[in-house]
This record gives sequence, structure tokens and C-alpha cells, in this order.
Amino acid sequence: MTTTENSGETGQSTTTLRLQSSVLWALVIGCGALGLGLGFLVKPLVNWIVELIGEAPGPLLLAAELPTVWAVPVLAVVGLLAGAWLAAEAKKEALEVTVDPAGVHLKQDGAERYLQRDRIDAVFQDGKELVFLDATTRQLARHKSSDLSKAQVREAFERCGYPWAGAADPHENEFRKWLDGQPGLDEEANGLLRARSRALTDKQRGAAADLADQLQAIGVVLRDRDNTQQYRRIPG
Repeated sequence: MTTTENSGETGQSTTTLRLQSSVLWALVIGCGALGLGLGFLVKPLVNWIVELIGEAPGPLLLAAELPTVWAVPVLAVVGLLAGAWLAAEAKKEALEVTVDPAGVHLKQDGAERYLQRDRIDAVFQDGKELVFLDATTRQLARHKSSDLSKAQVREAFERCGYPWAGAADPHENEFRKWLDGQPGLDEEANGLLRARSRALTDKQRGAAADLADQLQAIGVVLRDRDNTQQYRRIPG
């Protein structure tokens, strides 16, 4: 889901792609509607849960104590607040891309970066991720982009003359699944990959990203697939 903003003459435009506001509003309104419905059903729901497992969550028990005339508006407001929080998190996690002939502005998870056009040698979709490579095949950026329309992403980059490489990694056949101690990587690389595996397990995304940068500095490009790390060597 995206929205686009264009300015300037054809071929010299700026395009911004982001999660549609209608999706965010749908989260808010949907959660509010669920809260509203729960206000009418909370008493029989709590009774059913108690009969089934012997106890119910504390917040539901409190809500069930309210008269229906109060439970309906209270739970509707709670639902709206929960929906607003979910919408804010979804907006933060979704990738926002601004493309113009001079470069690309990427914004996601509260972090921003800018890639100059002359550094970019290939742009492509690798599964659910948008990837940028330089002329040496080093990875300039890799971002989850499943909230954006693939067709609109491709169109935005092609309009500005970027080297769009398609819907698959041009170096797909070079990636290997990492197994600790497997021949092909030295101890330094294996040590960094072990540390990154622990960081991923502990959901320390910042540390995992730093370790990926360190690996690329010694010539190893990474991606994550099916809860495993995959790597390829940078030529030369």
C-alpha cells in the first residue's frame, strides 16, 4: 500500500512511497469497533472463559463488573486507543522511500539514511526487502518493504533512471547458508556470525545491524532467510 507525491517535469520528479493512511485509519477504527462489540459481549464472554478454564484475565473481569451502559463506551475508547498505538507502530515500522534523480531518502524504525545516486549500481526487490548495491556489489542498504507496492517501487526508480535489477537478487546463486565452522569462512567471520546469531536470538536489532556492517567491512554480505543467516563473498 503506497501513496505517491510527484513534482517537476517527467523524468525529473520526486516520488514518495509510504504506507497508505487508509490502512492506519482502518487499524484505529477496527480496534474501536472491536472494543464496542466487546462492551456488549464481555459479561457472557467472561462467564464462558471461567466455565472453560476456571479463571479469566483481570482486565476482562474488571470490564465485566461494569454495567453494559458503561462497558460499551469504556471498551470502545480503549479499543480506539489501542488502535491508535498499533497504527503509530505500523507507521514507524513501515518503510518510507523518497526517490529523485539526485538520490534516495530511506526512513524506517525511527532511522533515516540518504543514498546518493552515483553510489547506486543496482536496486532490486529481494523477497520482501528492497536492496541497494554499489559497483563492487557491496550492500548499501537492505530494508523490509512489504508494505509498499512492488510495481510502484519499480516505477519510481525507473522514472528517475536508476538501474532497476528486477524482483530477485542478481547474486542469488552466490549466497550460502551459514553453518558454524563450515569451510569457506575464516574464524574472524565465523566469530562475527556467531555473535550476530546471538543478537538476533535476543532480538537486539541494533547490535545485529552493527555486526552485519563489520562483516561487510571484511568482504561478507549478509541476508536473513527462514531464521538463518545467508552470506556471500564480495568479489576481490
